Amino acid sequence: MDDATKRPRGRPRKTSSESEGATVLALERGLQLLGLLARERRISLTEIALRAGMPTSTAHRLLLTLRNHRFVDFDESTQDWMIGVEAFRIGTGFLNRIDLEEAAHSIMRDLVAETGETANLAIPDDGDVIFLSQAESPNPIRAFFRPGTRSLMHASGVGKALLARLSREEVEALLQRKGLPQFTDRTITRPDHLFAELERIRGQGWSFDDEERYVGMRCVAAPVFGARDEAVAAISVSGPSARFTDPKISDFSAAVRRSAARLTEAIGGTV
Repeated sequence: MDDATKRPRGRPRKTSSESEGATVLALERGLQLLGLLARERRISLTEIALRAGMPTSTAHRLLLTLRNHRFVDFDESTQDWMIGVEAFRIGTGFLNRIDLEEAAHSIMRDLVAETGETANLAIPDDGDVIFLSQAESPNPIRAFFRPGTRSLMHASGVGKALLARLSREEVEALLQRKGLPQFTDRTITRPDHLFAELERIRGQGWSFDDEERYVGMRCVAAPVFGARDEAVAAISVSGPSARFTDPKISDFSAAVRRSAARLTEAIGGTV
């Protein structure tokens, strides 16, 4: 039996340390591993190295360093690696940099009271949307997005509300990177259809997700603006399609736009 066969999949044999000149590269690789672990519940060392495109020994050294600082964790019984508590603590520090979520709290609660549906707050990030917070509907059947959930922009109400505020060139650049993957029969998968949809959203001031990400779920959203007239976030209501009838959508869109305008003012933005 050779060394590779004997070696546990969570702990490769030791190799010589990296040179001093590789300090920045090591940081970049460490951040890459954190990003991979953040998207997985748990993952083996072999899979981490394969997906990161680096030697297993290099990945292991980086993971050990991150583990020493509690950015990652290791399950001895399964030999799997997981994101650590320190990564969560530092990640949530981002919210301390802005008062967006705090300002949105009471506004979202009012939106739930007015519509009876779940309210969501999301921000753009590298061509995706990240859900920051949610105020849940009292209804037993409701939409749920865990804080930190990432979604593609073309298949969500909040995402399309944000896309509509970008230039055509910016949207085309995003499409080249992200594409238009299909999730349901209603997902927009053609660029010309998406641009027509974004033009409609710009004209009416709100967006509509008609079961484009999840079958049976609809969403109405509107953008929130910062001080330089840029869309910094989007607020929405979402829930089962059975409750999002055409008359209700008209009411919801008005309520969501009012809430987005209130939040824009609360953070010092320009309506």
